[in-house]
Amino acid sequence: MGAARFDLDERGIRAAYSAHAGEMFGFAVRSLNDHGLAEEAVQETFVRAWRFGDRFDPQLGSLRGWLFAILRHVVIDMARARAIWPEPASDETIEGSADAVSAEDRLEEALIAWQIEEALRRIGEDHRRVVLETYFRRRPYAEVASELGIPEGTVKSRVYYALRALRLALEEMGWDDHSS
Repeated sequence: MGAARFDLDERGIRAAYSAHAGEMFGFAVRSLNDHGLAEEAVQETFVRAWRFGDRFDPQLGSLRGWLFAILRHVVIDMARARAIWPEPASDETIEGSADAVSAEDRLEEALIAWQIEEALRRIGEDHRRVVLETYFRRRPYAEVASELGIPEGTVKSRVYYALRALRLALEEMGWDDHSS
């Protein structure tokens, strides 16, 4: 009944920071489009991880995935706060108002991309490869089959089961279907 507890003491947080902060910063910069806010988001993520380290269960997922889930919430909070308290308009802001409108869309796209990337990490290599080749690179089944040296029917079957596994992985991650 007792789940394995993972205690994130100061040394554990330092090790997690060394291992994941760079990648997290890159995600935050792409999401927020602001280096200063990105640094703040990563810092806040590790403060929350340290504060709530007893909630991390390695049997449910990786430390990296847990940290990115926290970061995602921090980034969303910051984006919402920025939307409520916009920066004063400058000449550049007025000229680039179309870019400002799409900033929320870019954030949403980045968050969705991260979720899909994380879900792809959770499915088998054979399934991941056919999904990447057929769906994301839009290559024909026959071409992928020829390259992998397997029958076209096997590629189709792998795609089918890969999409099922991907959906399950996304649901386990708390996927929010944005199409509804």
